[in-house]
Amino acid sequence: MFNLFRKKATDLFSTEEKQLITSAIQSAEHRTSGEVRVYVESKCSYMNALDRAVEIFNKLKMHETAQRNAVLVYVALKDRQLAVYGDKGIHEKVGDVFWNEAVKKMLSHFNANNYAKGIAHVIEEIGEALQSHFPYDAKTDINELPDDIVFGR
Repeated sequence: MFNLFRKKATDLFSTEEKQLITSAIQSAEHRTSGEVRVYVESKCSYMNALDRAVEIFNKLKMHETAQRNAVLVYVALKDRQLAVYGDKGIHEKVGDVFWNEAVKKMLSHFNANNYAKGIAHVIEEIGEALQSHFPYDAKTDINELPDDIVFGR
């Protein structure tokens, strides 16, 4: 059984699960000028996961994308907290309802102990939303942010 409470943040996913998440990020970003990052830590320093997501978003300088269309998927596995935070450009297009639905969908996967699949699934949906509002342009698009998972404490 997967013992979530004894693992370090970097060990919370197998190599295959890390690859699943990274591949989902890369796939999403190949269809849009938007950027997606995933930040995973064991515990949330705050009572509100969204506050922590905003802090991490700024720390990772995700607000510096040209079109303000970066999205952070934040997960604190041991504390069972998560949030999805989108920058101004994408938030103005999809609104709170989209982010809340993304969290609900991730939670349904998490409740079945499908953490990596839940994250990958929500990244796919974020990619679709980004694609519809910020389509990929081969002439101008650059990968503004790394695609790797960021692990906190």
